[in-house]
Amino acid sequence: MPAPRQPIVDLVWFNAGGGHRAAAQALADVMQAQGRPWQVRRVNLTEVLDPQRRFERATGLQPEDLYNKRLASGFTLGLTQELKLLQAAIRLAHPALVQRLARHWRETAPDMVVSLIPNFNRALHDSLALARPAAPFVTVLTDMADHPPNFWIEPTTAQHVICGTEHAAAQAQAAGCATPLVHRASGMILRPDFHAAPPADRNAERVRLGLDPQTPTGLVLFGGTGSRVMKRIAQRLPHTPLILMCGRNATLAQDLRALPASAPRVVLEFTPDVARWMRLADFFIGKPGPGSLSEAVQSGLPVIVTRNAWTMPQERWNTEWVRQHGVGVVLRSFAEIGPAVHDVCARLPELRAAVHKVENRAVFEVPQILAQILAQHGTVQPQAAPSCA
Repeated sequence: MPAPRQPIVDLVWFNAGGGHRAAAQALADVMQAQGRPWQVRRVNLTEVLDPQRRFERATGLQPEDLYNKRLASGFTLGLTQELKLLQAAIRLAHPALVQRLARHWRETAPDMVVSLIPNFNRALHDSLALARPAAPFVTVLTDMADHPPNFWIEPTTAQHVICGTEHAAAQAQAAGCATPLVHRASGMILRPDFHAAPPADRNAERVRLGLDPQTPTGLVLFGGTGSRVMKRIAQRLPHTPLILMCGRNATLAQDLRALPASAPRVVLEFTPDVARWMRLADFFIGKPGPGSLSEAVQSGLPVIVTRNAWTMPQERWNTEWVRQHGVGVVLRSFAEIGPAVHDVCARLPELRAAVHKVENRAVFEVPQILAQILAQHGTVQPQAAPSCA
């Protein structure tokens, strides 16, 4: 008899911010490592909705580039209002989005669709229900909290939601999601290399880089495109050893290398090896993004972040998470970075103890949750949780 067809699991992502793409790749890698009997496909929503790249040909940009340029410039004031406009446009385009996506699902025949993106989940759910009514639709929040209404959670649908914090799970139930559709993971999805053992030669590596192993070193990171605020931070910390990660922002890296400083500095452009560099630092400075914040804590780093009018609306609750777990300090502005670094360095043992209490195994837990959902829908038999990580 022919072997049974492998269930097809589609992971939907786009490039806004980079965290959605990274989560999709991390899940795909772990599913393969765990030996899940699925055909896993990563689906870029932008390519599905605009396969001819009409927007890019007309403007010279991909739709996500506008958002990413805002992040790189640090000019995030007003994003709350822009988000409302975006959501209104998505609601207006809902019928057309559903028809376009339904055609895609009919052509590609997934057995499960897993969304790793916000704002489009109603369209994704409704189109899948139209084209593949037996296939479950699952949303994995890559934020620590929802930003209602209609950001991540769509309570009037049959959407399964996987939440990385108790707060997000409570939000889903308070919004009206049925309890069996709300699933809990222990944190944000991180790449598997963040779960690897720390290097045994950490001190030797720091010496090779010109960093004193006994002097606390900060790691400054503002996502894959960097941010101009990194320059102001570096100017205010001339006596603090720093690892400055600029991502794809070569101009920022050049500016940072030109700044005078009495303490040693390492300025990096894009590298896929963020986990290695985090393990070489002692504390983290950046924005309270769910990905970089979770990566820092997983790497054992206390954090210094800000919350103010410039903080993106979906990231503001993350600073409450920092306070609740005692894993760092929250500032009103990076103008206060000097005293904050002094405070964190003075309390490193206390803060490190709090950081090490945070356990995050989400990237290994989510595939098991997905397997259970598939089994509930009769697509595959339930599997035992893999013993390896």
